[in-house]
Amino acid sequence: MNIGILGFAHGHIGGLTGEWMKHPEYGVSVICGWDHDESRRKKNCADLGAQEVAGAEQLVSRADVDAVVIAVETAYHARLAILAANAKKSIILYKPLSLTLAEADAIVEAVENNGRPFTVAWQMRVDPVNLQIKQLIESGVMGRPYFFRRRHCLSMHNNPDFKNTWHTDEKLNRDIFADDSAHTADWLYSLFGLPATVSCEMSTMHIPQVKNDTAAALFRYDDGLIVEMMFSSACSAAEITSEGYFEKGALQHYGGDGPATRLPHETQAALKWFVEGDPDWRVSDIPLPSSQWDRIKAQAKPLADFLNGKRPAVCGVREARESLRMVLACYLSAREGCRVRLDDVRLYDI
Repeated sequence: MNIGILGFAHGHIGGLTGEWMKHPEYGVSVICGWDHDESRRKKNCADLGAQEVAGAEQLVSRADVDAVVIAVETAYHARLAILAANAKKSIILYKPLSLTLAEADAIVEAVENNGRPFTVAWQMRVDPVNLQIKQLIESGVMGRPYFFRRRHCLSMHNNPDFKNTWHTDEKLNRDIFADDSAHTADWLYSLFGLPATVSCEMSTMHIPQVKNDTAAALFRYDDGLIVEMMFSSACSAAEITSEGYFEKGALQHYGGDGPATRLPHETQAALKWFVEGDPDWRVSDIPLPSSQWDRIKAQAKPLADFLNGKRPAVCGVREARESLRMVLACYLSAREGCRVRLDDVRLYDI
């Protein structure tokens, strides 16, 4: 499977391509790359031993390119995803789907009209512990979920240059909440589906250049389930990542993000759950990774399997649009100062 890279803006692309180079048995070869930033294009293509391509249109028109990975700044996702779909290429799009719902609609239309394999790359959807949590919930062993909370954080306050990156540019990426809470929203969508309403508060706490670095959202489902999403890009350290309370039990999840793997954690259980009638917690035997970067790199195998037709999409295009809807609804709620519905037409104004 020959791959072309459309943009190297998102640093995680280096983790994926590095693993593909180390593991030829995955069946993926990066043969060429393009980026609108010439210096970024030259450096990354040299590192990969890949041919530089002068334009995105030129790359997708190549007959020897079977699929593309889109890792440009979020503002350019829609244009390039539509370009690749119309060129009949298989597509991996590095999260999130787009900046706006209108852009998301255009991507959905292009992908479905052209019938091309498409996935958004989400680390949380392929993490072994997250998959075990999903299996436990779906098995019903703890009964119906009553309340679930996910904390997802970064330590970008320790990076003085972060304020100057594209991640904090409103035109390119909206802000850090849009960029990174998208992970959590999508994972929660994969567990529970689309909520009915959300109430969200956002604050800018560390420095004014990194907007909306702290937020909390309460999603409510039609059956009464309440799901909390907590986000901070200014978190020094943490342990617990997720907690759930159920009809007949509870679960506690540790070490699921960067701050929670920063300090020594090698002997810590990643997940434990209690079922009424048991004498003690049941403990997962899945080990915690050494770092969050190891989780990023671990996406390489499932994404390669997707490209080679060995597994379904990690996240299909319509699912990605729904989890984007969850993030945009948080902005609408914070702006209006009230609870809003996920089908509110004003989401198209965000």
